[in-house]
Order: sequence, then structure tokens, then C-alpha cells
Amino acid sequence: MSGIKKLAGQTLWYGVPTIASRFLGYLMNLTLPLIFAQPSKTADLTQVYAIIPFLSVLFTYGLETAYFRYSQELDQKKLYNTLSVSLIGSTILFTALLFIFKGTIAEWANLDKHPEYINWMAGIIFFDTISTLAFARLRQENRPKRYAFARLSSVLMNIIVVIIFMGILPNYLQSHPDSFFKNFYAGKDSGIIYYLIGNFCGSVLTFIILRKEFSQIRFNFDSALWKKIMRYSYPLVIVGMGGIVNDMLSRLIYQHVVDLPEEQAKHELGVFANIIRLSILITIAIQAFRMAAEPFFFNRSKEENAPRTYARVMKFFILVCCFLFLGISLYIDVVKWFFLAIHRAEWTEGLYVVPLFAMANIFLGIYYNLSIWYKLTNKNMMGAAITIAGAVITIALNVLLIPKFHYLGAAIATFCCYLFMMITSYVLGQKHYPVPYPKKKLIAYLVLVILIYLTHRGLVYLWDNHWFNLGTATVLIGFFAWFVGKIERKELEKMPGIGRFLRK
Repeated sequence: MSGIKKLAGQTLWYGVPTIASRFLGYLMNLTLPLIFAQPSKTADLTQVYAIIPFLSVLFTYGLETAYFRYSQELDQKKLYNTLSVSLIGSTILFTALLFIFKGTIAEWANLDKHPEYINWMAGIIFFDTISTLAFARLRQENRPKRYAFARLSSVLMNIIVVIIFMGILPNYLQSHPDSFFKNFYAGKDSGIIYYLIGNFCGSVLTFIILRKEFSQIRFNFDSALWKKIMRYSYPLVIVGMGGIVNDMLSRLIYQHVVDLPEEQAKHELGVFANIIRLSILITIAIQAFRMAAEPFFFNRSKEENAPRTYARVMKFFILVCCFLFLGISLYIDVVKWFFLAIHRAEWTEGLYVVPLFAMANIFLGIYYNLSIWYKLTNKNMMGAAITIAGAVITIALNVLLIPKFHYLGAAIATFCCYLFMMITSYVLGQKHYPVPYPKKKLIAYLVLVILIYLTHRGLVYLWDNHWFNLGTATVLIGFFAWFVGKIERKELEKMPGIGRFLRK
């Protein structure tokens, strides 16, 4: 249990800045409907942020996971120096290529009217990539507080810049039209670019905060070690790229495959991006968990009871995700009421697919838990094969279903992809690195939360009343909490905080 407690504590430390940063970022994105009445105005921003994850995988080429994998058996200073030199050199090269082919990228991404977006995107990816190993080192050395400070500072800087350009400067320049600051303001119609500028400033601030980690880099490059690392990490590029395809492809190609005029396609892309953000709580939980779990799994891999530890981690992870799923799906109408209250009905399209995206993200989180088997057994190519197969499913279903079913088509494609990857990874993992997961119990929990959601929708269909909607949602979540407490009582009694109440 001590290992689980430690993982929970570290997940909390990584989770707090992750949750806070993503939540603050989401609040900032919620300003998009307040500022832009038409979702189509935000389509270009969605397109840029669909491209960045693909570039991130290429720019980092698996070095983060490789650092965790070999830091237990190799000289950490030599490893950190070699990987840092490699990362810095390749980042400079790749960023230069982005600028050289800026026009082609802008045209391909339907950003030819705003090629300057590519400049800011290149700057963001440059500084974020350079910071990758510094953050990995903080995680490896169990320094979550410094990690949290750097992450939160970046997001706060991002928000401050957006507030200045979108909230303060417009009003100030109205009363001071000859001010020096007018040189830095291009007008409210150019508002999207200020979100990118804010992100860039946040990335630069992160680089400055982590200067101590950068100052420890010595430009000593071990070519033999680098080749060894590359043999391990290059399949992770395929894994990562496939994962991004599965996660981001629908947003990247939506306006290209949907059979609509350009303006209407941009409208749906803007709405679609907002829909996906509503499953953010599960995405945050997965990201926070991965930050703590990856080094934890590697550090525990030599212990005799490691498989049992992994199984218990999986159970608690799924339980947390089940509560998050219920919180999102049962209270989804609150989001609809908010947009209707601010007279932005256009942004409510497609809310019905949010629960499907949320459950798909749970499958993704389970897959990440399961994926430890191929990382520990050095069978990364098998992980790459699973991801490639998932990417093929994603591409095929998106191309086939989006033109016919629009938002629902994209949701079905994501759901099917992650379901396939989860099941396949479990089957292969049990052959190569058996872990005693309580399969029947975990499936029962997932089925139960789906039934609870369907029950709630059925009740709301019979009586569409705001208070009845919220009341039944709360009762149903309370029922699930009672059920879990009864089934997992012995386990929960051992947990700090919760156990004290259950033992009474």
C-alpha cells in the first residue's frame, strides 16, 4: 500500500498543476464563445493546436521515455547530457525546417490567410521541446513541486497575455488612441493570434524557470550511448505518432473531409473542438497519472510484487475515471444552459457525443496503464504495431463516418480505436508480462456507469426539468459512490483520509 500511497501523492502533485493549468486553459478557451459569436472564427486556432502534437512527437522522438527507461541502469549525468545535446541540436534543425516550409504548411493546413500563425507555432514547439528533458528530470528525481511551479507559471503567463491583449488594451486604446501601445495591437478581429502569443510567452517563461536544469547540461555526447537509446526510442516515435493520429486526426482533417462549404466546415470544426474540450477532466486525469506513473512503474519493475502493484493501480485509476465520467455525462446539460444563457446556441451543437468521447478517453487511459508491458520487456515495436493498427482504424472511420454523421462519426471513430487498442494491449500484455488485473470487476464498474448515464438520460427524457435533471444526476452519482464504498470497503479503509471515515 505504501507504493500506492506514494504514487497517489505524486499524482496529486503532478495532477494539481495539470488540472489547474488545463482548467485555467479551458476557462480561457471558454472566452472564445464570449468573444466570437460564430464558431468558425476559432477554426484556425483549432487547426494550429491539432498540428502541434504531431510536431511534438517528431521533435522529442521518444527521448523522455528513454530517459526514464535507462536512468535506472546507466550513469544519469552522461545520459542526461547525451540526450540533451541530441534534443537541442535536432530542435534547432526541425524548427529551421518549419520556417523554410512555412508557406507549404500554411497552405496545406488552410492557414494560408494567416501564415504568421506558423511562426508562433514554431516558437511554441521550439521552447516546449527544449524543456522536455528538464521536466523529465524533475519527475525522475521526484521533485513535483518545482515541476508544478514551472507548469502553472507558464499557464498564468499565457492567460495574462491574453487578458492584456483581449481585455485591457482594447479599452485603453479607445480612450488613448495615440498611445505607444497601439503599435502592439492589431485589433480585436485578430484576436486568435493573441492566444498563440500568450502560449509562446508561457513557453519562454518555462524555459527561463528551468534555467538551473539547463545550466547543468554539459555538451558531452556519447555516440555509442546515443545509438543504443535510438534503437529503443525510435519505435516510440511510431507509438507516439499513432497516438496523436488517434487523438488529433479528427480535428486535423474534419473540415477537409466533411461535405460542406468552407465556412460551414469551419463552423463545425470550431464547435467540434469545443465538444472535445468537455471531456477534459478525464484527459487531465490521464495526463496527471502518466506524469507520476511512468517513472513509478519503471522504478518498481524489479520488485517481486510489481505485477500486483500494477493491478491495484489500474483498479484505482478506473474508479477515478468512472467518477469523472459520471460528473461529465450527468451534468452535460449545465454546459448547454450556460451557452444558451449567453445567447450562443450555435456552440451547443453535438453535445450529445461528449459521453462517447469521455468513455473513449477512459479506454485510452486503460491502454496507457496496460502499455507498461512492452516498455518493460523492450518490445516497443509491438506497441508501435498496436498504435499503427489503431491509427488505421481512426483514419478509415473518420474518412467514412464524418461526411455522413459529422460529430457522431468522429466520436465513433475515436471510441472504436481506443477500444481496439485497449483490448489488444491487454491480450498481448498477458502473454508477455502477465499482470493479475481484476478484469471482471473492472468491466462491471465500466458497464455500471454506462447504465447509470443511460438511466439518467431516460429520466430526463420523461421529464425535462432543470432541477429534476440536476437532482437525479446527484442521486445517481451518490448511488455509485455508495456501491463502490461497499465493494471496495477493505481497500478503502487502508487509504489515508478516506479510511478514517470508513473505519468508524
